[in-house]
Amino acid sequence: MERNTLTQKTSLQLGEFDIIAAYFKDLTDQSGVALGIGDDAAIIDLPLQSKIQLVVASDTLVDGVHFPSDASAYQIAQRALCVNLSDMAAMAATPRWFTLALTLPKEKANRQWLKDFSMGLAEVALEYNCALIGGDTTAGPLSITITMLGEVPVGAGLARSGATTGDGVYVTGFLGDGAAGLLAITKIDSFKNKPKIVSERLLDLFYKPLPQIIAALKIRHLASACIDISDGLVADLGHICRSSGVAASVDTAMLPIHPDLQENFQDQCHDWALFGGDDYQLCFTVPAADLSIVDDWIYQGELDATRIGVILSFSDNNPAVLIDGFKSLERLRGFDHFIP
Repeated sequence: MERNTLTQKTSLQLGEFDIIAAYFKDLTDQSGVALGIGDDAAIIDLPLQSKIQLVVASDTLVDGVHFPSDASAYQIAQRALCVNLSDMAAMAATPRWFTLALTLPKEKANRQWLKDFSMGLAEVALEYNCALIGGDTTAGPLSITITMLGEVPVGAGLARSGATTGDGVYVTGFLGDGAAGLLAITKIDSFKNKPKIVSERLLDLFYKPLPQIIAALKIRHLASACIDISDGLVADLGHICRSSGVAASVDTAMLPIHPDLQENFQDQCHDWALFGGDDYQLCFTVPAADLSIVDDWIYQGELDATRIGVILSFSDNNPAVLIDGFKSLERLRGFDHFIP
């Protein structure tokens, strides 16, 4: 399940974002859809008298791809709901309801497995005040599909397309923990001589990443664009750049990396922070006029975020992320389900 080093796409290969753009993006162009396919979630207009818009996102987690086959039912449930909640954070939406489509092998369809799965799901749902309102169960290879529904005041939802030249680039929390957690699962020997508390913290975060709902609600009236970091900072910031028609410059000296990683994985931690993915933090941009407000929130401890770069104009047809002034080409795309 380790994320693969990215290779150049051949003319015969279609990545997941290519598939969405070519075959599904145009299916959302109908009345009532304020923002369709292409961001972390859709935004749906409600009747005219309503002062809110509905935000909808759906994610599928597959055994052996998004979680290891020996993960417990409790761990699987928590990860499944948390990564879907992260999509709500990316749109600055308050999560309200979700549906669950559970495909379950017959050997796992027993009372204990289902009890543990339900317990993990319930704990996260209670923590984030969202309710299960329906779904489906069927027999087959283990996979979990959650459709999350949230709400935002009309016009307040964040998208990837609003960044402009001069905006500051911020991220919440720490970067690199997701990739390090994956290593703790897939290559246990890498942690053989490391403090146990380090691997325990990383495993906890892998199975229960912390959706940045509170931070998103704090910034939603100031941020110009936002995305959650699931495929890696460079790849996801690249999505903002392409959607907004801009470029971005990242200062690696400013990357927020947990002291655990800095001390125990000096040679890998910056690579994980830039390209690793699975952090489920937010990357967002803020207009130059409002930078002092956000920086003051950070200074006062009201917002756990770090300014790591700036949005630039671009001079060619391929907006890119610059890392310490150098264009990042070979690993810009990030994790893709269909390209090895």
